[in-house]
Amino acid sequence: MKIRELRQKSKPELQKMLQDWREKLRKLRFDLASGKVKNVREIREVKKDIARILTLLRITK
Repeated sequence: MKIRELRQKSKPELQKMLQDWREKLRKLRFDLASGKVKNVREIREVKKDIARILTLLRITK
C-alpha cells in the first residue's frame, strides 16, 4: 500500500488496518513454517506496510 493512500485515512482506520496486517503476517508465518507459502516476498511487503502504518500513527499523535 502506498504512503499517499495511508495518509488519507483517519487514526482509527489506521489502527484497524494495523491490526489486520499483523494478523495477516501471523498467518503468513504459520503458513511458511508448514510449507504452504509460495510467495515469500509477501511477508516482506506486509512487514513494510506495518512499518508505514506505525510511522504514520507515531507522527499523528
